This record gives sequence, structure tokens and C-alpha cells, in this order.
Amino acid sequence: MGRLIALLGALIAAALIAWTMQQPPKPLPASAPATAFSAERAAVDIKAFAAQPHPIGSDANHAARDYLLGRMTALGLAPQIHRGIGVQPPRRTPGVVVGGNVENLVGVLPGRDRSAPAVALMAHYDSVPASPGAADDAAGVASALEIVRAIKAQGVPARDVMVVITDGEEAGLLGANAFFRRDPLARRVGYVFNLEARGDAGRVQMFQTGAGNGGSVGLLKRTASRPQASSLSVFVYERMPNDTDFTESKRAGVPGMNYAFAGRQFDYHSPSSTPATMDPGTLQDMGQQVLAPVRAAAFDAALPAVSPDLTYSQVFGNFVLAYPPAMGWLILLAAAALIGLAVVRARRIEAFPWTDVARGAGATLFAALGATTVLHFARRATGAGFGFMEQRFLLAQVTRWEIALILLGLGFLLAAASEIGRGRRQIAFLPLVAGLGCSLFGLDPVGLGMGVAATLVGLAAYGRPVSRPGAWAGVLALGLVLAAVAQALAPTTAFVLAWLLALGALGAAATDLSARRGAPAFIILGGFAALGLGWIGGYAHETFIMLDLAELMTLSLVGAALVIWPLAQPAEGAPPERLIGPALMIIGLAVTVAVRVNDPYNARFPEASNVIYQADQTAHRAWLASATPDRPAWTEAVLKSGGGKIDKLKSWVWARAVEAAPAPYLAQPAPDINLAKQPDGTLLLRAVPPAGGHEIALGLTPNTPTTLVSVDGVPVDMPLAAGALSRLRWNAAPQGVSLVLRPAGPGRLEVQYNARMGRWPAGLPPLPKRPANLMPFGDSDTSYLTGARSFTW
Repeated sequence: MGRLIALLGALIAAALIAWTMQQPPKPLPASAPATAFSAERAAVDIKAFAAQPHPIGSDANHAARDYLLGRMTALGLAPQIHRGIGVQPPRRTPGVVVGGNVENLVGVLPGRDRSAPAVALMAHYDSVPASPGAADDAAGVASALEIVRAIKAQGVPARDVMVVITDGEEAGLLGANAFFRRDPLARRVGYVFNLEARGDAGRVQMFQTGAGNGGSVGLLKRTASRPQASSLSVFVYERMPNDTDFTESKRAGVPGMNYAFAGRQFDYHSPSSTPATMDPGTLQDMGQQVLAPVRAAAFDAALPAVSPDLTYSQVFGNFVLAYPPAMGWLILLAAAALIGLAVVRARRIEAFPWTDVARGAGATLFAALGATTVLHFARRATGAGFGFMEQRFLLAQVTRWEIALILLGLGFLLAAASEIGRGRRQIAFLPLVAGLGCSLFGLDPVGLGMGVAATLVGLAAYGRPVSRPGAWAGVLALGLVLAAVAQALAPTTAFVLAWLLALGALGAAATDLSARRGAPAFIILGGFAALGLGWIGGYAHETFIMLDLAELMTLSLVGAALVIWPLAQPAEGAPPERLIGPALMIIGLAVTVAVRVNDPYNARFPEASNVIYQADQTAHRAWLASATPDRPAWTEAVLKSGGGKIDKLKSWVWARAVEAAPAPYLAQPAPDINLAKQPDGTLLLRAVPPAGGHEIALGLTPNTPTTLVSVDGVPVDMPLAAGALSRLRWNAAPQGVSLVLRPAGPGRLEVQYNARMGRWPAGLPPLPKRPANLMPFGDSDTSYLTGARSFTW
């Protein structure tokens, strides 16, 4: 019974620890001390300029610009509008160039030494077209203004504090591109703090640093206020297809830190991201976490030095543990010594065959593969597709979905641990059933393959009772191998396993690998399990909210096994402990079913709808199109309102085929596109959208090798392959865009265009009112004017 109590106590305590770590701080009122960050003060700015969408180049964007200029002036920053051009090829999208005209806002709080490198606070004030962007990134802008106000209240800093409010981030990091590549003022920046968002709630993470982050991590350790930061997040983020303005500053060689929050991602880039839905606790967390290091950097005699990267992570409270990556080997060596000592002593107390160690390692591998299969099955069972729009069904009920995954994953781990003591092989077939079940929702060879692999491992590991000390020794041995592999291949990530391995090894040595019984042993094992599970639970939550890959939560389960196994594996026979895992899985499956059958959409979490009028001005045809994966009744009625049948429409302007129905063709002014040969042999392509066009996209297909030399005077030097489609997307485009091309010889250029008009065509009936549980998304309720031109030279 003592082991059962310790197990339940550890699970409950771990849940409380993990939950507490993920709670943002209480927002401070406007009456807070002048040197403190107040979410209530910052929220005033969010309400003022983020009540409606304000994308780059729009009237609302200009109104936001003017408001922020006034606020920065009132703070004594002497702000200026830095107009420029942002042009760049997205780093993971070959054959594409994005660009546009931007208006960055730059203000400076003067320091004592005006010649010293400045500290910069950076955020962007534009939003995506359909979202007010209260979180992304009005919260970052408001936080930056409140932070600089607090610094000014403390006194004159040692160096200038620069506030860089960029434009055009959502269109492709255009403002940051213009600033760090072509603005002379950027050379004054010695360190940058970027503030971003991918949701509107949750804890704030410092998830990315500049190269050579030793000095930055040292600053973080010294000033941390309940930080959420780790070298793991840096490693993972830099391998993801995501970018922020910090990408441009890092590319320019400016050191710094990148902060963001990502809870409640349903509101990300959504009309529901309003000042009312922005969590004030999260806003306070952003301000508190960023203010502390900014204040230190502003008042210190020197900025953080660029020095070798460190392995680091938050632990509990304000504590950050950091060390050189090579020191990870010492942690593993110490853990290995403790494990060896524990095994020797345990075999003196209760001898066990070495095959128990192998079976314990096999059971851990089975638990990992089996849990991955079960989580994969659960994701398929929800019925939600995969993709940014497809997962909105899950984001609308995100807490329920996360609970289901935790119960299923943890339940399988506990079941695997409990059954190894009984030696029965029936559990080995559970992943196979889950793998086969994946194909109930469409052929899924990946799910079946994982299920087969897990079952084969299970059949090898199970089959006879295994002693608890022997099994736990196998768990720790496998953990040591995995941690060593991580240390060798990605040393800044190995701590996730190494720290839990060290904790498990300490517990193993203190209880002689759990062979000792009694209250002291259970207290040690329960305490270590609670701390380890609570800590790794935070990483499991971060994995869940950042990636729609439920299977990756298994990585946290492997770490959890290192500390929970001696409590999860009961004595031989049928004690009540063995029922905890199956019970959790049954409840998790029931919650998964609830996720599938529940209609999560309501006035607070409306379903996305998207209807666009697309006119082909060359073929004189038109459609009503929808780019969302689901087709609500309202959308279907609108698409059919033109009297045509809904079918798939393929066009270069869409990333994939969309649902569309024929609509009346309305004659409208077309873009002005012309090509002229220059005296130096280059070609000047000029494209101007019709009045009201906020963006123009061009598809260029030359029949001879050609180089795109420049775009609006900015060098690009991008090759355009003969016969291949290359794309340009130009934002804030009322004056149009000029391209200089250098062909290899005589030839022809096919130019396709898409002028995005920020309005519904006047010649069509107005769109009907949407129900309360439906909202427009993306470019909905606007029109695309497409067509083609052909030029020869």
C-alpha cells in the first residue's frame, strides 16, 4: 500500500508542480510602482490601436502608426518614421521573393554614453489582414513601450535604449529586413530583445538567442523572473520553418533574445485575437520577463559578451541552470557511477538475473513505441486533419485534447511498468490494435508500422516476471544510452534526459535501486518522481502547444520513466497499482471520443469561413472560392449563390486546389503591367495594381534563363529558370513595383498576376450575415483579380 500511496502522491504533486509552473503572474494594476511593469498600463495601448485589423499599407495601419508616434513622443523617444523597402526570398521557399514598402518607427531613450552600442526593444505593429492582432503583436509593442517607460522612471541608463517598432512582419519580416540590411541606424544596435506571439495566453518563453549565447544566458540567469527558457527550444526552433523579426537581427550578427507566448493558439492570426481576449497575466509575464534583462543591459557598463553557447534550462522559480555543453558528459558519468553503485548494492540485497536488466530496457522501449502508437491513434481518431487550418477543431477545445493525450500517454507508461512485474505478454498486442485502428480513419501505414514495431519489442521484453530492481536498472541503462547519444549529436538538448537520469540515479542509489522498502524509501522515490515529472511536464506542455505532433510527447514520457518506474511497477500478482495505467487509458480514450463528437464552435471560438471572389480578367471568368478545409452551411450557400456547382479550382494563386463555384464575371480595371528594354540590355518590368489593390503577386515564367537583378532598386540576383514559375509578392503596393531582369538572350516572358483587392466587389450582392459561431478568416470577403500578359524581346 505504501508504494501505491507514493505513486498517487507523486502523480498529484507532479500535476500541481507542472500546473503552477505554467501559470502566468498576476497582472499589476496601473497604480503599481513607476519602475515596475504594469499589464493594466500596457493594455491601454493594445485597446487603442489593435481594435481592428491593421495590415501593412492599410488605412488602419497608418492610424496605428500615428497613435504609436504620439505615444513614443510622450515617452520622450523623439520617434521618426523610417520608410524603406523590405525584399527577401523566404529561406525555405525557393523561387519566391516577397517585398513591400514599410514604415518602421524608431525612437531612442538617450543614455549617458550616446556612443555606446544601444539596447533595442523590437516588436511589430502590423497585423494579418483578418485579425486585430491584439496579441500578435500589439502585446509586444505595448510591452516595449511600458518597459521603456519603467526604465526611464528608474533614471538615465548607461546607454541608449532604442525602440524599433517594425512594419510588415506578417508579410515576410519586411520591416526588420529593411532596418537591419539598409538602415544606417541599425549599426548602432548592440543587443536586441524581440517580443512576439503565437497565441494570446500562457507563459512567455525566451525561445531563441543570437549566436554565441553564453553572455546572454549569463544575463538571463542573473536577472530571471520565473523564466521559461532552454537551449532545447533554441535547437528546435532553429530547425522549424518559422521566422520572426529576430531572424533578421540574428542574420545581421546582432546578439539578443527572442520572447513569445503561444497558449490559446486558436486566436493566432484570427479575428478573435482582440484586446478583450488577450490574457492580462500573459501580458504581465511578457513585461516582467523582458524588463529585468533589458534593465540590466541598459544600466550595466557593458552589454552581454558573445561567447560559446551554453546548455541551459529553467528549473523552478527564478533558477536557471547553465553550463558548457561538454560538462554534460560529467553529468552522465556521475549518473552512470550512481547507477552502477545502486545495481551492485541491490544485487547484494536481492539478487536478480542480468536478463532482468535487458527486459527492463526492452519494456522502456516498448512503452515509448507503444505510447507513440496510441497517441498517433488518438490524433487520427479526433477526425481533425493536419495543417494550420485543419487543427482549429482541436484548438477550439485545446484543454480537453491535452488532457486526453496526457491520460493516454501516462496511462500506457504506467501499464507497461506494471505488467513487466507480472510477465504477461497480452499488453504487447495493445499497440498492434492501436496501429490497426489508425487505418479505420484512412489507410495509415505509419501507424501500423509503429504498432508492429512496438508489439515485436513487447513480445521480446515480456513473457516472464521481472524484478523491480532489475527492470529499473534496465530503464536507467537505456536512459543513459539515449542521453549519451543526444550528448554526442546535439549536446545542448541532452539535459532533458540527463537531468532526469541523474535524479533517477540518485533515487536508485538512495534506495539501492528500490530494493529497500519502508516509508523513507517511498518518500525519496515519491519526492524525486514528483519533482522530475513536474519539471518534464512543463516540456510536455510546451511540445503540445507548439507542435501538432502528439507523438512527440513520448519524449517526455521516456524521461518520466526514469523516475516513476520503481513506483509504477508493483509486486508480482495483482495489486491495485496495476490498475492505474489501464484506468488512465480508458479515461483518456473516453475524453478522445468526447473531443471527436463535440462541436467546439461558439461565439467565443467561432469556426473559420473563407469566401473570395476571384475574377480571371484574361478568360473573363469568375468564381466564388473558399480556401478553408471545412465547408460550413453559410459558406456552401454563398458559393452556390451564383447558381453554379461547387468543384475544385486549381490556380497558381492558391497553394492547393480550393472549392469554388462559378460566379458572374464583373469587368473591373486591371493592373498596369508593361515591359521595356533598357540601354544596358536589361529589361524593366513595371506592375501597378488597380486603385484599391493592397498587394500584387506576379508569376514569372521566362523561356530563356533570366536573372531577377533587383526589385524596386534592391539587389536580389535570383535566377529564373527557363520554363519554371517564379513568384513575387509585393505588399503595400499602390505605387506598384519595378523589376529589373537580365535575360540570357532573346525570348519571351509569361507574366501572371493576382491583384488582391481589400474589398468585396460592388457589383455583387453583399455577403449575408454570418451566424455567431462563424467568423471570416484570412483574405475572406475580398476579391482577387487574376490574369496574364506575354512579352517578347
